[in-house]
Amino acid sequence: MRKLEKGQIIKNISSSWFSLGINIVTGIFLSPFILHRLGDTAFGVWVLIFSVTGYYGLFDLGIRSSVVRYVSKFTATNEDEELAKIVNTSLFSYSCIGLASMFLTLVLCLYVNHVFAKIPAEMIPTARWLLLMVGGSVALGFPLGIFGGFLEGLQRFYILNWTNVIATLARTGLIVVALNRGYGLLMVALITIVLPMIASIVRAIIALHIRPVPIAARYVDRATFRRIVNYSSSTFLIMVAGRLKFKTDEIVIGTMLSAAAVTYFNIGNRIVDYAGSVVTTLAQVFVPMSSQSEAKGDMNRLRKIFVVGNRVCAFIIFPICATLIILGKSVIQVWMGKKYLTTDSYPVLVVMIIACTLWWSQSASGRVLFGMSKHGTWAKITLIEGIANLILSILLVRPYGIIGDAFGTAIPLACSTIFFMPRHVSRLLDIRLRTYLREAYVLPFLLTLPLVAVLLLMKRWFIPQNYRGLGLQLLIGAAVYAAGLAWAHFTNRALRTGELVIPKATPALAEITAIAEAVEIYRGEI
Repeated sequence: MRKLEKGQIIKNISSSWFSLGINIVTGIFLSPFILHRLGDTAFGVWVLIFSVTGYYGLFDLGIRSSVVRYVSKFTATNEDEELAKIVNTSLFSYSCIGLASMFLTLVLCLYVNHVFAKIPAEMIPTARWLLLMVGGSVALGFPLGIFGGFLEGLQRFYILNWTNVIATLARTGLIVVALNRGYGLLMVALITIVLPMIASIVRAIIALHIRPVPIAARYVDRATFRRIVNYSSSTFLIMVAGRLKFKTDEIVIGTMLSAAAVTYFNIGNRIVDYAGSVVTTLAQVFVPMSSQSEAKGDMNRLRKIFVVGNRVCAFIIFPICATLIILGKSVIQVWMGKKYLTTDSYPVLVVMIIACTLWWSQSASGRVLFGMSKHGTWAKITLIEGIANLILSILLVRPYGIIGDAFGTAIPLACSTIFFMPRHVSRLLDIRLRTYLREAYVLPFLLTLPLVAVLLLMKRWFIPQNYRGLGLQLLIGAAVYAAGLAWAHFTNRALRTGELVIPKATPALAEITAIAEAVEIYRGEI
């Protein structure tokens, strides 16, 4: 890999984490700020409407994943005609989808009081306008969003990230000003949806400047549409399953309990989402890396991306999981206020973070499957998991409240991540399961143990009840874990792999992964 490509990987990953950091910091600040000014019920309506419109993402039909794949492929092979067909056919398809989603929004607006029976009567007009605004922005976001996938295909993640940073900071400032001046839920929603749309327009201009593509009806091609459908059908099943797994909870709770209960669930679940986004932001780079390796027939590099990629994910999520379990109550109290310690937000946090850690520590696995175009079986399994999640959540939410809903999500997720994914990918890549588990997870687990011990000891001395005390404990714990990571790095254990049961070795198969190469830049070895 050329030094320029390595530098781009570093730029993509570092900008992704910086963008994520901005999102998390602003989210930590904005969520309690908005909650305390709008109240539990209005905030619950906000979460509920955004959860419903989040299902519009299913209308994507997996098209974005095919845009990323084929833009990358046709750019590398300089097939300008095929590139134009992919972009224009996808743009036409997204425009049709946007019109359909806008029609659905109008229908839902007419029946808000029936669809969301638990919303108080005085909030129905606000909920109707909120649904219209958010649904309309999503409809426009479909055709505009193609250029985000276009930039990913060009591996220009850093452009996406920097435009997101600017939009996020602007949105945060405007929301603070609006709420301080007495504006309510609808103004906050307007600011929230307008800024991302502006960012999408800017991305479209930049993308077409970097790689000019003619936009014309003559490039809308039926054969290209079939190609997109063939690739994206399995992706669509995974998207449906993802919505069933992670986006139905608030709807089930809002429909069967109350809008305020949505708020209590969202507090614990939001913390879990922030934790997972640290891993998923990194993992997105594994798709084009795996796709390139598969196209070259480099199975050893795929194996190393699989093992080392999941080890890096475990390095990140294991200490986060341990910290949230030990200090979760303090995090909720400091973030949202002491009032919310009496709710079930902390048990929700514990249940969800344990199950999600099992999944996020395998984030590279799914990306490798996408890169190899071997995600069909996974799509079917994860769809079954999503259906089981919905059924269990409905059955458990009434007798056990929001904790029951959390278990409804956690049980199927844990089963698929323990019993299916490790065996499935190991078999595809001809790696012994025991070897994979040892190489990927033993070291991250061992390095997390000192952190756990230190946090438990500090918790016995004092329980943090403000940002200063919480920050001190987190800083000490991070220093302990960082010392372990430094030891692993300087002894070459962090990214090194043993024998991965390679059937046939050649000099070409001895190439180390792009992750290791990128990290070595920091060490001055390249």
